[in-house]
Amino acid sequence: MSTLETLPSVQDCLKQAGLNANKALGQHFLFDLNLTRKIARSVGISQDDLVIEIGPGPGGLTRPLLEQGVHVIAIDKDTRFTPILDDIRAASENRLEVHFEDALRSDLSRFASADRPIKIVSNLPYNIGTQLLIGWLTTKPIFWSSLTLMFQKEVAERVVALPGTTGYGRLAVLCAAVADAHMLFGVPAEAFTPPPKVDSAVVHLTPKREAERFADLEALEQITRAAFGQRRKMLRASLKTLAKPAKMNVADWLDEAGIDPTVRPETLAPQDFFALARLWRAATL
Repeated sequence: MSTLETLPSVQDCLKQAGLNANKALGQHFLFDLNLTRKIARSVGISQDDLVIEIGPGPGGLTRPLLEQGVHVIAIDKDTRFTPILDDIRAASENRLEVHFEDALRSDLSRFASADRPIKIVSNLPYNIGTQLLIGWLTTKPIFWSSLTLMFQKEVAERVVALPGTTGYGRLAVLCAAVADAHMLFGVPAEAFTPPPKVDSAVVHLTPKREAERFADLEALEQITRAAFGQRRKMLRASLKTLAKPAKMNVADWLDEAGIDPTVRPETLAPQDFFALARLWRAATL
């Protein structure tokens, strides 16, 4: 039995400390060790990896990650859990490093090194999950080798959505520009304490090779915002707001991109949006 396994349960640690989840921080704790170990195993951790966990709270996922034998850096703004995390650090022979700071303002690339791939793993707070993901996707250069993240199920579906599906939109196109994403498994609301109002799901993302990524994410954001901001309109109508300042003819623009002007944005493949973004950028230079 490892020293980590001799620690009191997460529930008992919280009870002894008199702590509960902070609703304002979007906290929902996972106590089911089988589930947290399943998440940890799904990361595909090797001994050379550096794992960064956002929002460890009382360490429900932190412990299974440390059981993999790696060094874990935990980022949390809630200092209430300091004593619990200190005990986990001692039990893991100091393989846990905790930084109490706002994840939205944390530059995680400062932990990167050429010989130590970073894998980010987190049961993300619902209120900042999408914002964190977008930040990691758009950072340059990409410093992470994988993201294994739990979101509200609806958000997770938007991350991996394909053209023609309900969840397909700006987030799916952005993810496709940078990474390969797939859904791992769902997590029912009742698995959490306190239970949220919706189910969750875990997604896994790995960055595409640099030559395969679409680099001009700023232009892509402009195109997808205009297109999906008016989802019910045909592209020839929704893209007018961008075409006029760039002195572009919408019909010609779409024709050059090989796109039917009467289609709606949810039917286009990510590569179609990349083509539109390239042409728009060229016209604005």
